[in-house]
Amino acid sequence: MPHADGARHSWVQSGEVSLHTAEFGPLAGTPVVLLHGFPQHWYAWRKLVPLLSPDHRLICVDLRGFGWSEQPKRGYDTDTLAGDILALLDSLGLERTALIAHNWGAGVGFRLCAQHSDRISAYVALNMTHPWTEHRHVLPNLWRMWFTAPIEYPLLGRLVLRHCPRFTRYLLRRAAPDPTTVWNESDLKEFAEATQTSAHAGQSLFWQYVLRDIPAGFRGTHRRTRLKVPTVVLGGELDPVIPPTLLQGAPNADDLTVETIPGAGGHLPEEHPEVVAAALRRLTAARPAAPPH
Repeated sequence: MPHADGARHSWVQSGEVSLHTAEFGPLAGTPVVLLHGFPQHWYAWRKLVPLLSPDHRLICVDLRGFGWSEQPKRGYDTDTLAGDILALLDSLGLERTALIAHNWGAGVGFRLCAQHSDRISAYVALNMTHPWTEHRHVLPNLWRMWFTAPIEYPLLGRLVLRHCPRFTRYLLRRAAPDPTTVWNESDLKEFAEATQTSAHAGQSLFWQYVLRDIPAGFRGTHRRTRLKVPTVVLGGELDPVIPPTLLQGAPNADDLTVETIPGAGGHLPEEHPEVVAAALRRLTAARPAAPPH
């Protein structure tokens, strides 16, 4: 496991699965749950932690099957992943918390906010579309998801993620406009090796998205859902997967702001952690989360 100063590691029984968490900051601080994206784990927040940990209780979660969390065979659909986080909040005694989530983790975050708005005080979503993106923006950008083809199918995907760490390195590099300023060799090695270990979870995540979320998106299933949680969506101007056009329009959100970061790519937690920290502070200053009971 990679080292991070001040980390408190624990495994929390969250419903049917044991989730690994790395906590930072004072226990009495404003609680913030952080959900990583693909292909990463809790260490994705290493650059953000020093900016928020002095006065926040940061709970960096490894999603089901990733990092050091339990790796069950099933349960990688968005609803189940969101349910895991809700169960985690219950186990930690958190009635309300702020939330920060990145790419695929941000999809889980939107579902959690939509279904359990009473538990989330503020949400910062990074490099991910909200549930109300219009089809006229989605269809011209579907080609950007080409990289999912080798990894979403059950057998092929696991083989690629388990035996081709160069592919994981490629995905990380291509998402950053200037990879040399975002990743060092140690970072790339860490995430590539971790992805080999979590190959089943990675492939299952994409496959469940194909089976459930894409059809639901075209049916407009979640377009009827109202987002009541105050939310900031941060996108990168040069994100190769989620361009700014996919962040436009959110008619079913009570309080949602979209900000595009000039010159940024698809890994805002590592590219611009100061922007992420500032967005979280703006939201939580007006809407404090509840301490653990």
